[in-house]
Amino acid sequence: MRHYGYIGQDDDFVLTQKDGQLMSGYPIGIMLLNVKYPIFPGNVANAGTFDFPVRYAKVLGVDSPRLHTQDPTIIEDLTKVGKELESDGVRAIICSCGYFGYWQEQLRERLNVPVYCSSLTQIPFIKTGLKKNQKIGVLCAVTRAFKPELLRCCGVDDPSCLVIKSMEDAKEFSAIPRDRNYMNNHIVKQEMIEAAKKMVKEDPEIGAILLECSDMPPYAAAIQNAVNLPVFDFTTLIRWVHSSVSRMPFYGFV
Repeated sequence: MRHYGYIGQDDDFVLTQKDGQLMSGYPIGIMLLNVKYPIFPGNVANAGTFDFPVRYAKVLGVDSPRLHTQDPTIIEDLTKVGKELESDGVRAIICSCGYFGYWQEQLRERLNVPVYCSSLTQIPFIKTGLKKNQKIGVLCAVTRAFKPELLRCCGVDDPSCLVIKSMEDAKEFSAIPRDRNYMNNHIVKQEMIEAAKKMVKEDPEIGAILLECSDMPPYAAAIQNAVNLPVFDFTTLIRWVHSSVSRMPFYGFV
């Protein structure tokens, strides 16, 4: 049984350590895609992105080319690594690429903690807060992997509310889908800003932006400043999930 206790003023309980759990204090486990390109602050794979501990685990057998083909055997790799994270005591598991969403339904049934494979799982929540005619602008890494099945697996029943724009043809951002081991962070930021501005200009009904790729959060603040809209990404998802599995008691005067 997973213990959700908080050691503070109320510390009168017995904690039983699971066999094989050699650490604790990692509420969020993050499964990492096998990549070579630089990992900037704000990236899900950069531990400095978060003000709480995260437990990383490499999915060594899964790189971008294999992921983008939706190889059905990837579920076995994810299950193995997910169970390892569970044994380390994490309370929820996130994957580090939006396209892991193809295995959202399968993985949640195989593991015993909440699982959110993709940033796209936020779409139903985002849509709930928008007007009926408003849309969600989605900036994604590659078009070929963004299929209706991905959205269905992430709980999106009506994709008509989405405006999707790929970044794969942007010269500097292409380091990510091509797995190039160098890129200019400033140029990528400018490419992301211009893509978001163009998307909103072409469709003024867009009421919020969602960044599919886990490498895009470093540019979220700049995008928001440029388009004046709510911007969601992997970090908003992870912080939200973290807040639900790491509740702390409230203290103060009444």
